[in-house]
Amino acid sequence: MRVESAVTCGGARRRRAGAGAVVALLVLGGGLSACEGGGGDGKDGAAGSGARGGPALAAVDSLTVKGRAPRTGYERARFGSPWADTDSNGCGTRDDILKRDLDGVKFRDGDCTVVSGTLAPDPYTGKEVTFTRGRSRVDIDHVVALSDAWQKGAGKWRPSKRIALANDPLNLLAVDAGPNRGKGDGDTATWLPANKSYRCAYVARQVAVKKKYGLWVTGAERDAMRRVLSRCPQEKLPAGGGPTEAPGRFRAR
Repeated sequence: MRVESAVTCGGARRRRAGAGAVVALLVLGGGLSACEGGGGDGKDGAAGSGARGGPALAAVDSLTVKGRAPRTGYERARFGSPWADTDSNGCGTRDDILKRDLDGVKFRDGDCTVVSGTLAPDPYTGKEVTFTRGRSRVDIDHVVALSDAWQKGAGKWRPSKRIALANDPLNLLAVDAGPNRGKGDGDTATWLPANKSYRCAYVARQVAVKKKYGLWVTGAERDAMRRVLSRCPQEKLPAGGGPTEAPGRFRAR
């Protein structure tokens, strides 16, 4: 399956057509410096970020600013079983995101269990990464890490809202496992992708998730968001994803 994607530079969108087109852009356009610090929005997955709102920079100021709460009590189980089928489409959330974000997807029996595909490119590094089930170099990242969310409001939520956040396509990306594991529960103030052309889109997505769910930010985090997004003031706020409450059949500790 080929999922089309786009690069956004100064408001103009150019379709990606594989590695050859990227090389051509580099040769003919003198590199991607015009996009450095922002613009690439990754895959336009129907489940995740197809809809676009107003400028992300303006949205930063709508976020509540508070100090980080203690991590006490956090565990992954507070957000339910990993990759629950909260949208009731018969596939786990992990496979939904792999289908959305990978190119050349192959399945095991039917169209649910993804066994192989390619991130072309990985948003965090800009490199091509191969996915093979069972020995994968691809993770599904929570753009707003669950531990970060716990310390900025989610610790007080109903379980159904925490489960929704953990499985919301707006908050999920298929990425290179190495950088993702180095990220930990970092926020914008402490971690950004090495791929500078993706930073605006990455931070815009964090803003969108925090705004959607009412999570707060620290002062340092807000300042870092402003600093990144000021380099791309027309970067749009991603929208869409799932509802902010999971169906009642799902449970979390």
